[in-house]
Amino acid sequence: MNSDNLFRFLFQNRNVRGELVQLADSLDQMLLHHDYPQPVKQLLAELVAATSLLTATLKLDGDIAVQIQGDGPIRFAAVNGTDQQQFRGVVRMQAEISGESFRDLIGEGYLLVTITPKQGERYQGIIPLSGDSLTSTLEAYFAQSEQLPTRLYLYTDLQAAHCRAAGFMLQVLPVDQQKAKADFEDLVMLSDTLTKDEIFSLPAEQLLYRLFHQEEVELFAPQPVSFVCGCSKEKCASAIISLGRDIINEHIAEGKLEISCEYCNKTYHFNADDLSALLQQI
Repeated sequence: MNSDNLFRFLFQNRNVRGELVQLADSLDQMLLHHDYPQPVKQLLAELVAATSLLTATLKLDGDIAVQIQGDGPIRFAAVNGTDQQQFRGVVRMQAEISGESFRDLIGEGYLLVTITPKQGERYQGIIPLSGDSLTSTLEAYFAQSEQLPTRLYLYTDLQAAHCRAAGFMLQVLPVDQQKAKADFEDLVMLSDTLTKDEIFSLPAEQLLYRLFHQEEVELFAPQPVSFVCGCSKEKCASAIISLGRDIINEHIAEGKLEISCEYCNKTYHFNADDLSALLQQI
């Protein structure tokens, strides 16, 4: 498998485009310091693959946040991504996990997609959760936000020693909709034969040939995907300064302050001297 890459492809004689993402090391890095239950790991891995596909589809020049909020055991799951295919993700739970399906984990809730371009207005799309999978919910999002038929496939392989995730997507091009729909339906029938073993074992070129060997498919250069948390002691220091003098003085009296990053679980330690130095910056 081409580890940690996103591939875009285009059908020369069909009004359809596609994307393929395969994740391995980057997913391991994200999950390394978290002790999530297996169903939670699976949902987060799927959400990472889906966010990568969504980011590429939108031709985003900026940041994206894909969030699920519900009333089930998982209260909040989110993946933040960038146009450079850098991501980080987190899950917050409010009860013990009692099932494995999407609805068992989330219950009733919403999908929120927030797009923050480097230039221009911030956009947020919100839709109720639909169906019993992340894929059906995201397909509904595409139908509502872009009004383009979209088919999404998500796969995970979560082992104790190594975790992998993958995603595959087809989407109609915004051209002749009648012809595009017929093209789309034909290609979806072929894509439905894709197996979990194939998406994790075959390089992109072989995978596309296996599915669409009678089609002319243009495969573009891959874009690397990586886990980037973005936390630092400097950012934590700025957050501490924003707490104000009274709060900082309380922690100076205690002798220390520790801040843990919820994305990578790294802990930053500030002793009384560190806090006193920050106090001088206010």
